[in-house]
Amino acid sequence: MAKRNFDIIRLHHVEIAVTDLEKARHFYCTGLNFIETESDENHIYLRAIEDANHHCLILTKGEQARLKHISYRVSADSDLDELAKLFERLGVRMKWLAPGEERGQGRALRIQDPGGIPVEFFFEMEKAERMLQKFHLQGNVKIKRIDHANCLITNIDELYAWYTEHLGFMTSEFTVKTEGDRENIWAAWMHRKPSVHDLALISETGPRYHHTGFWMDDAKSILDACDHLASLGYYQNIERSPGRHGTSNAFFVYVRDPDGNRIELYTGDYFSNDPDFEPIKWNLDDPQRATFWGALPPESWRKEAVPVEDIFTGEPLPILPVKSAQTVQP
Repeated sequence: MAKRNFDIIRLHHVEIAVTDLEKARHFYCTGLNFIETESDENHIYLRAIEDANHHCLILTKGEQARLKHISYRVSADSDLDELAKLFERLGVRMKWLAPGEERGQGRALRIQDPGGIPVEFFFEMEKAERMLQKFHLQGNVKIKRIDHANCLITNIDELYAWYTEHLGFMTSEFTVKTEGDRENIWAAWMHRKPSVHDLALISETGPRYHHTGFWMDDAKSILDACDHLASLGYYQNIERSPGRHGTSNAFFVYVRDPDGNRIELYTGDYFSNDPDFEPIKWNLDDPQRATFWGALPPESWRKEAVPVEDIFTGEPLPILPVKSAQTVQP
């Protein structure tokens, strides 16, 4: 892989729209035990137990559930200028955010990637108290950190190559769809941090946002979270019951907030940064690909996702059909 004059560290935070901030606060802070750093009349800024910065999740008041942006942290402020040069050369729609325009954050560069996903890059963020050893305050649900973003896009051939060739994302696993004697890429799990993924790209009608994954210590922690949610009356918000993915090896539960934004409670993946690591290949028809074991996913999990936002207008982008596939291999 060619060396680049910038370094993307990891997925750092996500901003989603919710229609009722108080209902959202109860679900995320009481139900999932996120820590509220601060709020105003239109936003709630949340962090997880390991976070030493201002936020890993922003809830913003809006008309419907929607992805407003996903955000990656870079290694140095100068990386933002290098990324801006790259995006200008590639003809990517982009804009700068001034320091503080997103609360707690320094200047940032926001783009619409070629798949339509609103993506941000930043370096500086205000510090916040890390709650890792405040065991008496952690409660029943112990979400440690953000892990990944899962996006549904129509042009996976183009977007997979774009993230790999231009931004230096690496592939841990991929799924192919066999059509005649051809194998076309259908999904890719891509990373900057040394785990399975910061970003999952799935070939579907889109652009849409499927879920944000948050890391928990082990399977028991996830089951405890389910007990906690159910005892608060959120039993119907548990959308997909416990199981293990074939892809990623993750033990999971999927939950949805009162507006339908989807959260994956996630654990059990693996280290992926050895120099001789070879991406794991799956076939779309493999019955253990999405569900290594556990109940099959409900129709809502397979078909429903939230719109994504135009970075300039703030309006949802139109949902389009999948483009014709080409033969691309990681």
